[in-house]
Amino acid sequence: MPGATSNLEEKLKKGPDPILLTLFANRFMSVAEAMGRSLQQTSISTNIKERLDFSCALFAPDGDLVANAPFIPIHLGSMSLYVLPKANAVIFSDVRSCAHISAVKYQMKLHGETLKEGDVLMTNSPHAGGSHLPDITIITPVFDTGSKEIIFFTASRGHHADIGGILPGSMPPTSVNIFEEGANVESFKIVDGGVFNSEVLYEHMVEKPAQYPGSSGCRNIRDVESDLKAVCLLYEPSVRTDVERLPIQQIAANHKGIQLIHAIVDDYGLETVQEYMYHIRANAEMSVRSLLKDVAKRAGTNILSAVDYLDDGSPIRLSVEINEDEGSAVLDFEGTGFEVRGNLNAPISVVHSAVIYCMRAMLDLDIPLNAGCLVPLTIHIPKKSLLSPSRTAAVCGGNVLTSQRIVDVVLKAFHACAASQGCTNNLTFGAGGKDKDGKNIAGWGYYETIAGGSGAGPGWHGTDGVHTHITNTRIGDVEILERRYPVMIHRFGLREGSGGVGKWHGGEGVVREIEFLEPMQVSMLSERRTRQPYGIEGGGPGGLGRNTWIKQCREEDGDLDPENRDILERDINIGGGGAWGAPEGTKKGKREHVAAWEPRGSIAERAAAQAAF
Repeated sequence: MPGATSNLEEKLKKGPDPILLTLFANRFMSVAEAMGRSLQQTSISTNIKERLDFSCALFAPDGDLVANAPFIPIHLGSMSLYVLPKANAVIFSDVRSCAHISAVKYQMKLHGETLKEGDVLMTNSPHAGGSHLPDITIITPVFDTGSKEIIFFTASRGHHADIGGILPGSMPPTSVNIFEEGANVESFKIVDGGVFNSEVLYEHMVEKPAQYPGSSGCRNIRDVESDLKAVCLLYEPSVRTDVERLPIQQIAANHKGIQLIHAIVDDYGLETVQEYMYHIRANAEMSVRSLLKDVAKRAGTNILSAVDYLDDGSPIRLSVEINEDEGSAVLDFEGTGFEVRGNLNAPISVVHSAVIYCMRAMLDLDIPLNAGCLVPLTIHIPKKSLLSPSRTAAVCGGNVLTSQRIVDVVLKAFHACAASQGCTNNLTFGAGGKDKDGKNIAGWGYYETIAGGSGAGPGWHGTDGVHTHITNTRIGDVEILERRYPVMIHRFGLREGSGGVGKWHGGEGVVREIEFLEPMQVSMLSERRTRQPYGIEGGGPGGLGRNTWIKQCREEDGDLDPENRDILERDINIGGGGAWGAPEGTKKGKREHVAAWEPRGSIAERAAAQAAF
């Protein structure tokens, strides 16, 4: 362990104090939560400020995830992918050939001992531990004030509404290679020795993506740069060189994460802090081992399996073999479909994110998600499959759609619950990009994910109209959406009858009807439109989703009726979750909706955040 003394190693062998273990778990989580609040308050984009599509986490000096706040599961698993060395593993002399390394460890191997105070790293490449290109990761080393050694890493990953590509929103349903999806940055010092590299950032985000035929650079670089500054300045106190160039509201967030980390070190000493870093990881490991033993005992077998399919028919197949003595398991995805020409390919890091999320979700313990959850697991992914795509494969849909199917398959194999609506329902619209003469026109892009129904389980109904599993974001507030963009929301509510029927009903999906008030490019990336979310133990499946486009009648199309002028709309019907257990009696069970209201939205969130301080 980097920086561990013999005294520390002895303490680790003795085991943790249970009270201190809980205390440190919550202290570490509070650091990530505070960073998240600061990022939300200082960002300007709807995607981060309102939809909360970001994650913050704290990492050990060896790059393993220590703790994170409950943000976006798909982000943090791939940032912290933990890989145990194996005797038969391939040894990579070049880090760029190692596709299964985490985002933090990838950057550590690239930059080695050259990292210094004032450095902040940026990456979004799926082959550097990334998920898909709009998710930009910012990584900052945290140095000890005395020894000047790295004692932590802080990392934040946020989804940016537009980073270039062939369509506004950078989530094109028709992409067939990664160059059509926007800027692809393997590693870049966005802050070098305290200096913010705005010119190089512009080159990466605007100039390079526009070099690919049909693709544009980032359509709104000012928003992206502002949000990245909000992230970069969360951590490193020595980043002061460019403070005078930055918006004043970001200065307060500049020291939040780093101050809290050093406060913990000042309270307990670095050796104790590092000791409990590893105790927390070991505790998560033992919790997962206990879970695996219990699953094998309840199932009456140590062999589990499941298969589900994407809408195009591609199978995702999983077999699980549990070692009941060790509490370990091998998860083998052999039999999964080949890499596809579209964008439903999921990077290896996304597969690990889905698995680590499922393990944590099935634990009935209040522990932080961290690298220890993956230690008892060996994950086999067949080469050339859609879960191990080539470097140029399109992946934007794999991160948000295929990941949900992986979760459904894992939970089905473990017989944990019925399937959720199984899709993040990605809606993007905007304007700008390359014109007919090839010139890059400044514009804008908007992106949101739409909720649906969650799956039922043994003893509970599914939840109505909620973001499920991998996504865990909000949808854009109607008032803010209509104020900032040329759209009108005509309808947004629950879709009655879309949840599966059973002893325990699946959650209901939603309907979202949008009118576009001016010409723009609109796209929808979705799944579960031809294959229903499964029920379990005789429970009915959830309803299929449906996307309906109502075009504006035009004289040039020959369909203009002066007495019936249709508007340009997108009507999106989201499916519900599957049910658990057969309906009791001869009549179909009826879902009763409880009328309840609780304060939520940006104003309520602001008040809650203020109260937390």
